[in-house]
Amino acid sequence: MNQLELLLRIAIGFVALFSMARWSGRKEISQMTFFNLVSAIAFGSIAAALVVNPSVSILNGIIALLGWAAFTVLTDQIHLKSKKARKLLMGDPVIVIKKGVILEDALRQTRLDTDSLKAMLREKSIFSLSDVDYAIFETDGKLSVMKKESKQTVTKSDMNIAKSSGNFVPLSTELVSDGRVNVQNLNKMKKDRTWLDEQLQQAGVQSLDDVFYAEVQPDGNLYIDKRNDILH
Repeated sequence: MNQLELLLRIAIGFVALFSMARWSGRKEISQMTFFNLVSAIAFGSIAAALVVNPSVSILNGIIALLGWAAFTVLTDQIHLKSKKARKLLMGDPVIVIKKGVILEDALRQTRLDTDSLKAMLREKSIFSLSDVDYAIFETDGKLSVMKKESKQTVTKSDMNIAKSSGNFVPLSTELVSDGRVNVQNLNKMKKDRTWLDEQLQQAGVQSLDDVFYAEVQPDGNLYIDKRNDILH
């Protein structure tokens, strides 16, 4: 490969990538579908091969770029016009919390764990699972949340409520996650397993084996989500 050919390959690759970026650049990364993202990566790989791989002829490289771009545009058009195609390409939103109950099968389906779920809730300024009525894991990887009616946003000044000075803990603290006791958090609260068992029994839970998730809230109340909840 001589220098003139290399410069020509670089120019073609640059124009191809610029055109692809201009075509898809109006979307943020978080708004791109999984297919869009994979397609963009593949398009970049083809352009890179055209530039640096002398065994790929310029003509074949251009054909590959044009062919991939055409398939991508065609797929996007089908995605826009067909609801069935959108479902096939993107899947359906999945309810992971329903009526305040964590749906374990839905978490497994979406490959979410409780730590990831809580992190996504914190991004929405929700620090306790007990505040959530519904949570839906969207096809773009975001979480849509509807708080319980009693937890809808109201400022303390609106209600003339003074700041509480007797919090049990500053934030909701995880005690059981995925059925396992968080011993570290218990120790930080200067509590032990016996105290936890007593709290569970007072809440009508006879065995820790029945608990999927539990946290103590700032007011000292215990929020419990049982294993294999059945909702009608």
